[in-house]
Amino acid sequence: MKKQVINAISNVIDPEVGFDILALGLIYDIQIDNSYCKITMTLSTKSCPMHDLLITWVKDSILSVDGIDSVDIDLVFEPAWSIEMASDEVKSALSF
Repeated sequence: MKKQVINAISNVIDPEVGFDILALGLIYDIQIDNSYCKITMTLSTKSCPMHDLLITWVKDSILSVDGIDSVDIDLVFEPAWSIEMASDEVKSALSF
């Protein structure tokens, strides 16, 4: 089921940069216990204007996975996100 959750999350695109939140390195942990999923994630900045919308999109994407009935998002800012957490594809596209 974790693979289905990962696939679902990979459809959540950060509209400010145009990459999915997995490729950006915003997802720190995925825990699944029966039909419950807990996501530990961050945002690129604490003052991200898309905060509420991104959280909603992540929850909705996970709840679309068969067998997942509830989701909690643990939004953390430690460790702070940096471009080094992004995939090589993202870094290359953003000229890093």
